[in-house]
Amino acid sequence: MSCDRFKNITLQQMEALARLVEERSFSQAARKMCLTQPSLTKHIKNLEDTIGAAVVIRKNTGISLTPEGKILYDYARRVFKLIGEAREKIARAQEDQSGSIFISASTIPATYILPSVLNTFHKQYEDIRCYVQTNDSDATVDMILDNQAEIGFIGKPVSNRRLHAEAVWKDRLILIVPEGHRWQKKSSVTIDELSREPFIVRERGSATRSIFEEHLQRNMDRNLSRFNVICELGSSEAVKEAVIAGLGVSILSARAVRREMAEGLLLERTVENCTIERNFYLIYKTQLTLMRHHALFLDSVKKSAET
Repeated sequence: MSCDRFKNITLQQMEALARLVEERSFSQAARKMCLTQPSLTKHIKNLEDTIGAAVVIRKNTGISLTPEGKILYDYARRVFKLIGEAREKIARAQEDQSGSIFISASTIPATYILPSVLNTFHKQYEDIRCYVQTNDSDATVDMILDNQAEIGFIGKPVSNRRLHAEAVWKDRLILIVPEGHRWQKKSSVTIDELSREPFIVRERGSATRSIFEEHLQRNMDRNLSRFNVICELGSSEAVKEAVIAGLGVSILSARAVRREMAEGLLLERTVENCTIERNFYLIYKTQLTLMRHHALFLDSVKKSAET
């Protein structure tokens, strides 16, 4: 018997065999499957052709199974028992408010937005667990595409037909300087002044850096190579601490510096003709099967964007 031919057995052929045994009649089995009798007979014939052996013996008193048929019938019963269990579990999952969600998020959403969203969500759905990994935007996209995470949040638009993407939260990129900086008494600075000042940038792959670079090139005919960049750092927290310490100035998300600005540790200064606004995007694979716990979480995220 060829293993390759055996793989061609279909669930409908197995169901035809199981129904035939249970009903003891081709006509009755066909009626149970909503088939014509010739169609059911064809399924049995195709099954026999596939395994290279008869499975059913017709008798005046009904039907009986060959040794091969008995083996297949035993496995058919197991298969349909498992399908029934799967149906019940899926139904319970859709009714239940439980499950696990695997999330990858870029630094700003992971650090400054998701904690509040998750807190609200957990109060409503205690049995749904959320596992969050912090990555840059590029790495988050890769994790979603590689099925290492189910839902992602990134700080720049993405165009990939394999991904569903929608804007959920708004943000601004702002110039921050430390308390006591010589620009403390200036409300705004020019791009030329900014380009000469010791400047701290986020790492490559960061949406904050990508969007700032795109804005410079598209709207100001400049790039970072004309800035006095003194270091690259791998997180907004590291950049904030460096600015507070007096190492330089930087462009960061307004969401990332709210606390430090409220405490007077950092000051926002306007860059003339340089307003940078962006969205944070929710992403997941278009082929992701959204279970009930995913849908509840996505609904909570979208509600948070409305407030």
